[in-house]
Amino acid sequence: MTTGTELKGDWNALKGKFKKQFAMLTDDDLLFEEGQRDEMLGKLQIKLGKTKEELNTILNSLK
Repeated sequence: MTTGTELKGDWNALKGKFKKQFAMLTDDDLLFEEGQRDEMLGKLQIKLGKTKEELNTILNSLK
């Protein structure tokens, strides 16, 4: 599982890849703020219809 710190460090590189895979996402959907990881993932779960585990798998595969 990716921690918040790891996600923040990689996020600028990952969000471009994530947006390419899910074109319907906006910059606001992918806005990462310190301490807000769970909230961002919750919004992505709803918008993409994915579970938290599925999102983590997707994020880890993009690295």
